[in-house]
Amino acid sequence: MNRAAPAARASAARAPVTRRLTLRTRLALLTAAAVALAVAACATAGWLLTRNQLYTELDRRLAATTGGPPGPEHDRPFRGAAQRIEDALARCSHDPSASLNPPPGPFEMTQAVTADGRRCTLPGSGALRVTAQDVEVARGERGHAYHDGTGTTAGGGTDHVRVLTRSFRAADGTQAAVSYAISLDEVEGPLDNLALLLTAVTALGVLVSAAAGLAIARASLRPVDELTGAAEHIARTEDLATRIPAEGTDEIARLSRSFNAMTAALAASRERQRQLIADAGHELRTPLTSLRTNIDLLLRAEATGRNLPPDARRTLLTGVKAQMRELSSLVGDLLELARPADARPARETVALHDVAARAVARARLRGPGLTVESRADPWYVHGDPASLERAVVNLLDNAVKFSPPGGTVTVRLAGGELTVRDRGPGIPAEDLPHVFERFWRSPSARSLPGSGLGLSIVARVVAETGGRVTLEPAPGGGTLARVRLPGTPAPPD
Repeated sequence: MNRAAPAARASAARAPVTRRLTLRTRLALLTAAAVALAVAACATAGWLLTRNQLYTELDRRLAATTGGPPGPEHDRPFRGAAQRIEDALARCSHDPSASLNPPPGPFEMTQAVTADGRRCTLPGSGALRVTAQDVEVARGERGHAYHDGTGTTAGGGTDHVRVLTRSFRAADGTQAAVSYAISLDEVEGPLDNLALLLTAVTALGVLVSAAAGLAIARASLRPVDELTGAAEHIARTEDLATRIPAEGTDEIARLSRSFNAMTAALAASRERQRQLIADAGHELRTPLTSLRTNIDLLLRAEATGRNLPPDARRTLLTGVKAQMRELSSLVGDLLELARPADARPARETVALHDVAARAVARARLRGPGLTVESRADPWYVHGDPASLERAVVNLLDNAVKFSPPGGTVTVRLAGGELTVRDRGPGIPAEDLPHVFERFWRSPSARSLPGSGLGLSIVARVVAETGGRVTLEPAPGGGTLARVRLPGTPAPPD
């Protein structure tokens, strides 16, 4: 016996189930993240712009206090410092030296740089680390250079400084450079304070954005909650009359209107199904009752030994056959109407004149005392042959049923229009709007055989073929049916 499988199932049952975040939570998190990124980006951009502005001002001060804008015309330092720089170049000591008398000028550190890259310190002016940029200026390869650096003060401390190195030409023509440095404390201090402030603002922005995101998510998803509640209510109660208030033109309002349209369509479909079942039951009741009565009479005569007269027996059997034929026709009509509208049969090129000829032949059999005149020009349509023949037969059956004894039914097919005319009593004007409804029968026709489905099938088949059918009073009495179907007088290649 394998004991590992139950243990694995038990372990799987004890394993925690990973639950996905709800849409409301995800929307709140996405909103908070987007706002947080925006605040962080603005804070970073603000800090960088402030830093750039402070450094620009610091560089401007360096340039102004060292003798004007850097350039060939300003290769001599401010007054009183040229001699000290020439003395430093002459002795060229690279170690910082202390001095009780601070050097003139606002600089924390000042030193000379020779063309070969050596630093020459001034008394009491500290020392700076020589960079490649400083050497390029000393060699005359560039006029000046700004950069950050690290220096040693006259007191031996280390400090971060902003350095301006500019060209210097001694009285004897020696090419060199002078580096002036100002401490970065007056820049880094405000920048650090600004960074702390912006960090606090960013953190506050994240908290505010999270709260705002949650509030926005709740407000935005409230219609979705209503939609969910309505769907759950419909699933629980099957109440398709439920509607959701849809106001505005946004996506949620469109979704609500679409949901309302869907439930309305479902309710209409269910009502049509209910009506179809009720009407079908009503129509089936009459032939079934007649069948049962006739069969009961035959069985009772057989059981009692009292045979019916041959004429009466033949009449009963003929009635049974007629009722069975009516039931078969009714079931066929119901199956045709129950077919979904999107489940259309295979379509092909159909010779409508041949279909009309076959329908006329069947109509002559059903109305032996009538005259059926027919003339059909060639016309080819794209549709289902069986459905088209059923539609034309239904039209002719309707004409035969309402034609008086010895009457004439005229069938014409010309230019893509099929007309069927009878000489019956006609259809009252108030009944014309209802003739294509399912199970509808005019008061004058309720005593005649039929289910009231023939013309509704005609309307459906003609619509599926892309045509149009109408009924109208015929000149001189009777009814004229017109069927217009798109097609061609010659078969397509």
